[in-house]
Amino acid sequence: MSTPFPFTAVVGQDDLRLALLLNAVSPAVGGVLVRGEKGTAKSTAVRALSALMPEVDVVSGCRFSCDPDSPDPGCPDGPHAPGAFASRAARMVELPVGASEDRLVGALDIERALAEGVKAFEPGLLADAHRGILYVDEVNLLHDHLVDLLLDAAAMGASYVEREGVSVRHAARFLLVGTMNPEEGELRPQLLDRFGLTVEVAASREPDQRVEVVRRRLAYDDDPAAFAARWADEEAAVRARIVAARELLPSVRLGDGALRQIAATCAAFEVDGMRADIVMARTATALAAWAGRTDVLAEDVRQAALLALPHRRRRNPFDAPGLDEDKLDETLEEFGGQDGPADDGDGDDDPDPGPGGGPGGQPEPDDAPQGDGDAAARPEAGEGGEPQPSGGAGEQSPARSAEPFRTKVLSVPGLGQGAAGRRSRARTEHGRTTGARRPRGALTKLHLAATVQAAAPHQRARGRSGPGLVVRRDDLRQATREGREGNLVLFVVDASGSMAARQRMSAVKGAVLSLLLDAYQRRDKVGLVTFRGSAADVALPPTSSVDAAAVRLESLPTGGRTPLAAGLLRAHEVLRVERLRDPARRALVVVVTDGRATGGPEPVALAGRAARLFAAEGTASVVVDCESGPVRLGLAGQLAGELGGTAVTLDELRADSIAGLVKDVQGSRRAA
Repeated sequence: MSTPFPFTAVVGQDDLRLALLLNAVSPAVGGVLVRGEKGTAKSTAVRALSALMPEVDVVSGCRFSCDPDSPDPGCPDGPHAPGAFASRAARMVELPVGASEDRLVGALDIERALAEGVKAFEPGLLADAHRGILYVDEVNLLHDHLVDLLLDAAAMGASYVEREGVSVRHAARFLLVGTMNPEEGELRPQLLDRFGLTVEVAASREPDQRVEVVRRRLAYDDDPAAFAARWADEEAAVRARIVAARELLPSVRLGDGALRQIAATCAAFEVDGMRADIVMARTATALAAWAGRTDVLAEDVRQAALLALPHRRRRNPFDAPGLDEDKLDETLEEFGGQDGPADDGDGDDDPDPGPGGGPGGQPEPDDAPQGDGDAAARPEAGEGGEPQPSGGAGEQSPARSAEPFRTKVLSVPGLGQGAAGRRSRARTEHGRTTGARRPRGALTKLHLAATVQAAAPHQRARGRSGPGLVVRRDDLRQATREGREGNLVLFVVDASGSMAARQRMSAVKGAVLSLLLDAYQRRDKVGLVTFRGSAADVALPPTSSVDAAAVRLESLPTGGRTPLAAGLLRAHEVLRVERLRDPARRALVVVVTDGRATGGPEPVALAGRAARLFAAEGTASVVVDCESGPVRLGLAGQLAGELGGTAVTLDELRADSIAGLVKDVQGSRRAA
């Protein structure tokens, strides 16, 4: 077994280390969600924590790690005889992103269950993690149904397996830790709320600290055992402190003053429900125990708020999590209790990995600079200078997006089989049952009626004599189900001079932002291609981070000619590459333009030929017509016809105005 990197050797990341240690002291805090850019020691710190966890006593031979002092009365391996136990290290169990439901919760032998009525149960990762740590790297990429099962088990302290009338329950209490890179997509708000604490991590910008990170990592890679031995004393000291804090925890007093501060803080930040209050109370209590105190002070309440509230406060989907610390201090001062001194912000009571400042949120980018006036640029501004996409003559400063609005669903016609989501119809592992088929590989969802129907004609030939049904492997039938999939929504946005009027570009950005919000809610991947001047740019390669697309959209400059063909060809190339990476994910192309094409020889004809490539491949497409003014040329409608899709104006994109758009998309493709 490889030697883990020592927890105490992690440089910086005080908030991350503190949050993990508080959960080690009090698992009732509810786990940690670690958000941060790649390469910031998220996984290293989590894996290192397992070496600090105290040993646990388990019933000998129990596959579910029952506590010998209070064994689970419903344990599938029970009842347990008293006295037989063994001590072992707390387990660190990792849940892979691509794990199946059976691997997570366990699997039943369906054939034995049907034929013999035996609950032959093979425990899953939830059973392995009982009384230990369950670590989910890239938790934001985990399928929704697995996240639901995982967090339900974490909340209830038990896992339930229900399969065709056969039921198994076992205890599943563990320290849940998830790590994620926000650039790859967010967790749903209701799932965020199930994590007790959250921390934001980022690489240090201090050269000396970065040098120390590299020095320690190289030393560890050269000789892991020797490096770990150098930190053995520090590791032992932290391990002993965790044990002492656990013993002190029941004696910690949470006074009425601290409770008033907790309640007032949660109310001030408008968090939903009462889970935040409970988590803050448990966190503040664990902070006091970690500091060796039996009273919760105002400084504990403040630190608990910085760890427990950023991911729970009400915010828009594209806002970064975080807290206004000035508002927090004002609230704590206003509702200061009588059970402890006011927080002086020093934090000197915690010499080991301590607060180190609140996790906060990433600072929001500065507002894009705005020009003084000129709300309407001339069409095709700067045509003589042929400005490049990165800048040049005729370029306008970025326009602010208009307020987003609710849009109707733009679905891909037909039946797909891509990743689970909420946009288009698809064959999925979860959803309504539509039929049955012979299993290809391992059986995951039994269709009981079809299985019985297949086995019934052969019972006499198989010599059935008892009440059980004689079932063979060939009789088993897999249920086919229909649900929803997520798609790749590729935006192709015209940023040329003909779109540069600030009022119109603001409306266009508002429309795209609205569609991005819809993509966020429906768990899509998104990409952004822009064209202006003489070329097209992939402003954002396909990603699950809708937030990143919104940021790129806000900073989008405009001006120059309209290389429509270049934009379409670049989008076609993006889709070609993406099909190689993820062939099951279907695409929806959303072209945002007024339909004009300029620059180069025969720009209109070239754009038409590029558009017909999408039609030939059957790619679903929608053209958002941005043409304005009393005289309309209808060029966007012509482009939609070449694409084999449909056109919709900015006004029609709102609310119920496009109720029939999906049918139009499907009908136009059939006509083509």
